[in-house]
Amino acid sequence: MSNRTEENKSSNQGIRTHEIVKAGLHRRRAAEIRFKAYGFICIVAGLGFLMALFGNIIAHAWSAFEQTYVALDVTFDESVLDPEGKHDAANLASADYPALTKRSLAAMFPEVKDRLEKRSLNALLSSGAAYELRRVLAKDPALLGKTERIWLPVDDDVDMLVKGQIDRDIGEGDRRMKDYQIAWIDKLIASGRVEKRFNKQFFTSGDSREPEMAGIWGALMGSLFTLIVTGALSLPIGIASAIYLEEFAPRNRWTDIIEVNINNLAAVPSIVFGLLGLAVFINFFGLPRSSPLVGGLVLTLMTLPVIIIAARSALKSVPPSIREAALGIGASQMQTVFHHVLPLAMPGMLTGAIIGMARALGESAPLLMIGMVAFIVDVPGSLTDPSTVLPVQIYLWADSSERGFVERTSAAILVLLAFLITMNGLAVYLRKHYERRW
Repeated sequence: MSNRTEENKSSNQGIRTHEIVKAGLHRRRAAEIRFKAYGFICIVAGLGFLMALFGNIIAHAWSAFEQTYVALDVTFDESVLDPEGKHDAANLASADYPALTKRSLAAMFPEVKDRLEKRSLNALLSSGAAYELRRVLAKDPALLGKTERIWLPVDDDVDMLVKGQIDRDIGEGDRRMKDYQIAWIDKLIASGRVEKRFNKQFFTSGDSREPEMAGIWGALMGSLFTLIVTGALSLPIGIASAIYLEEFAPRNRWTDIIEVNINNLAAVPSIVFGLLGLAVFINFFGLPRSSPLVGGLVLTLMTLPVIIIAARSALKSVPPSIREAALGIGASQMQTVFHHVLPLAMPGMLTGAIIGMARALGESAPLLMIGMVAFIVDVPGSLTDPSTVLPVQIYLWADSSERGFVERTSAAILVLLAFLITMNGLAVYLRKHYERRW
């Protein structure tokens, strides 16, 4: 009887245990489903925010790739441009070209007599219209004394109005343009003298106080020179340091201290490197402020830890059997590293180097500390010329109050993102194409 009772108790306990396990299994499956759902929701939300960000940037940026031009019948009056009749290039370069545009506008709008209205009429054109006339005449001196229809850039407010960025329906006191200015623009549009064209100047000119004349070419050249210095210093130094620390350095306290400091430097805020560059390269060594040379040195210090860590990880990923096989057939330590290990680790090293360079391209905080935030109009021609870089140019434009700089800021962001995506895509391609699975 007692044996049967114990068997019944064991059977009942087994049933209860099975029910408990079954109920727990159901809860675990439900928790797993909820976790997957939460993860999916987070991914969708992240992609949604990313698409909203890109959509907002693109919505503001696309109009920056167009510029409004107006056609004027300009008379290259010799009495204005070359009253002495010397036909000298230097005299023509310094001539009074704004007087020509004023005459053309006055001929088109003879009803405008008031002095203030005349000033408003002349303000429809960009300040760069005179430079465009000078360029046209320098290209074709035979135009001197003739009348030619020339397409000239308009002021940024006119450009915004034509692009629909200024609301015509609000009160005159709440917008930057007067009613009579809008009437003049409508008259020009009706006569077919207003056109929107591809904004080449955005890609071919330097910075300007006027939005319609501002471009990113100077900032692009500054970024290029800065990256040349950064790559020329950080790549060989970083890769050589990684090879020595991983393959040749003895394992002792000193190498441990070096490795800890490299890992710590990778997490230091970038502005600290800017302060270091200001104190060492500019104040101590006296290198030129706002130059790509100093910017490249600062970014080299910032990217070296990232490149060293990535290169060491690539070396560690090479199987020990490669080293053992090379040493087993009589290769020296250096031959083993440079003939067998390094070629296999190079794709990973290049990936880390490209990512480090991409990070350097997108940095602005350390460069602000060494003066690359200055307003630079001229395009730099060497490593020591004053310059700025694309992220700092974006920062400067974003701080400007003119509406025309809003779209140019977004357009510059798109250009910067295109470079960053290209560099990161190249890194992914190199890793996928050359990486070997062990």
